[in-house]
Amino acid sequence: MTTVTITTATTTGRTPMRTEDHGLSHDLRHHGDAEVRDDGSALVDLAVNVRADTPPPWLRARIADSLTGLAAYPDGRAARAAVAARHGLPVERVLLTAGAAEAFVLLARALKVRQPVVVHPQFTEPEAALRDAGHTVDRVLLSATDGFRLDPAAVPEDADLVVIGNPTNPTSVLHPADAIARLARPGRTLVVDEAFMDAVPGEREALAGRTDVPGLVVLRSLTKTWGLAGLRIGYVLAAPETIAELERAQPLWPVSTPALAAAAACVEPRALAEAGHAAHRIAADRAHLVAGLREFAPEGLTVAEPAEGPFVLVRLPNAAGVRRRLRDLGFAVRRGDTFPGLDDGWLRLAVRDRATVNSFLQALDRALVASA
Repeated sequence: MTTVTITTATTTGRTPMRTEDHGLSHDLRHHGDAEVRDDGSALVDLAVNVRADTPPPWLRARIADSLTGLAAYPDGRAARAAVAARHGLPVERVLLTAGAAEAFVLLARALKVRQPVVVHPQFTEPEAALRDAGHTVDRVLLSATDGFRLDPAAVPEDADLVVIGNPTNPTSVLHPADAIARLARPGRTLVVDEAFMDAVPGEREALAGRTDVPGLVVLRSLTKTWGLAGLRIGYVLAAPETIAELERAQPLWPVSTPALAAAAACVEPRALAEAGHAAHRIAADRAHLVAGLREFAPEGLTVAEPAEGPFVLVRLPNAAGVRRRLRDLGFAVRRGDTFPGLDDGWLRLAVRDRATVNSFLQALDRALVASA
């Protein structure tokens, strides 16, 4: 078992303290789909961060049209060019992948790094991929006491690979782009997971498309906003030499023809406009959810705020019991204790439409009473 070093963040500007974590108590391979998949009954899904009612009909039609070309090997040139144009980049700075998760595996296997650091709490696949590739991983643990905000000084200077999410899953924190850019150093690869950035109105604080930040690697996913988790499509934006290294580590034809068709469709102006409207709708639905959750403050529930992603992180007494009771009432939510930096007092809730949120809040009221 690989030893993971825990790096405790400080605000003093001194080198962060490191302590050993031999227990590796967090299940890095647990994801929200397990909350729904593990029960034979039909659950209202607040555990998976995929936009409801997707993919839209026009996108399903584009994917279906691509099926007539399945006899030919996939040709990613048109989709790659479309993604490059969407971000104002040359195609040499774009790599299409089978979802953002494949990109984490490529980074872990292809790049020659000695001191990788993952900023937690965040999506656990980057650390899992690094560990599977034989790396010892340092962690920078952000604190709930200051809203899980990033202090760039907390990242060790000797880190030659730093991974951070923005907005971060599961905390829903949107870090300032300037703060993340301050992590860049000569000789360091800075990986920013922007899988949920298109759910932020205006994509403010995005680094995708930037070429002035040394060592920057931005990961994007098309599975969240467009409901394509089963199709597996995402992409990497980075310097041409980094893209070339990652591409050499890919198998032949890694992205299927239907996924390539989806990639090209999802970066067209019409799709970008639809995603922009969806981001504003998600923000309004999230505000409704947060307002309802605040009503449970007397019961000890607190919301990690400000939330900027399509999900909300909450802390509450007996969260594990509440989660089980919610399942009995027909709602699946994401446990938080599999994320480094969190314990079993946390739950992550995906943002849904107001009617679903209202039903959930009623169920939460009953679950809190039953678990008291």
